Amino acid sequence: MNKIFALLLCAFATLAQAGEAEIRQSILSKFPGLEKIEHIVKTPYAGLYEIVIDDQLMYTDELGTYLFEGNVIELATQTNLTEKRSQELFAIDFDKLPLELAVKRVKGNGKRKMAYFSDPNCGYCKKLEKELSKVTDVTLYIFYFPIFQGSDVMVHNILCAKDPIKTWDDWMHSGIMPPDATCKSKVSTDKVLALGKKLRINGTPSLIFADGKHIPGYLPAEELEKNLNAALKK
Repeated sequence: MNKIFALLLCAFATLAQAGEAEIRQSILSKFPGLEKIEHIVKTPYAGLYEIVIDDQLMYTDELGTYLFEGNVIELATQTNLTEKRSQELFAIDFDKLPLELAVKRVKGNGKRKMAYFSDPNCGYCKKLEKELSKVTDVTLYIFYFPIFQGSDVMVHNILCAKDPIKTWDDWMHSGIMPPDATCKSKVSTDKVLALGKKLRINGTPSLIFADGKHIPGYLPAEELEKNLNAALKK
C-alpha cells in the first residue's frame, strides 16, 4: 500500500513539473522579449499559478494563456495572500547583510534589529525618522541610499561629519544642512547602491527586519513595534 502511495506521489509531482514547463513555454512564446521566468508554482487557490517575472509576483492560468497582476485577498480572513507570499519569496537574510556599509545606531538595550535604506531627500524617509524617534530598545543599521538628485553629495557630507548620526538627525528632523566636506568616506555609496540593486530595493525608505521580512515604504511607530517584536520572537 505504501509503495502504491509513493508511486502516486511521484506521478502527481511529474504532472506538476510538466504543467510548469508547459506554462513557461507558453508564456515565453507569447512574450519573446522575456529573458527569464524566475519561478512558477501552483497555488492552493483558484487553480492559479504564481509566477515571478522581473522581481514581480504575478499569476497565470494552468495553460499560461493569461497573466494576472494584483493582490489575491482571502475574503474569509481578509488576508492579502499576495503580500504574504511576496514577503516569503523576497525575504532577505539579515545575517548576510554587509552591515559595515551601514551607519549603526543603538537605542536602549538594542535587542531588536532593523536595517533600512534611506535617502536624505526622500519625504517619506523623513516621516520614518519621526516614527523611529518613538521606538527604543532597537539597533538600527542605516544604509544611506542616494537615489534622488543631489543626494549623493549630501550623503557624502553626512558620512564625513564628525558625528554622522547627529548630522543625519539634524537634517532629517530640523532641515539643518550638513556642512560641505572633502574627506574620503569609509563607506562607499557605490557599494550601497550595488547592494540595493542586488536586494531588489527600488525606492526609499525600504525596511528589513531581523527575520528577513522586507517592507518597501514607511511604517508608523506601532507597525514598526509589531514587526520588531515578531522578528525578535523568531
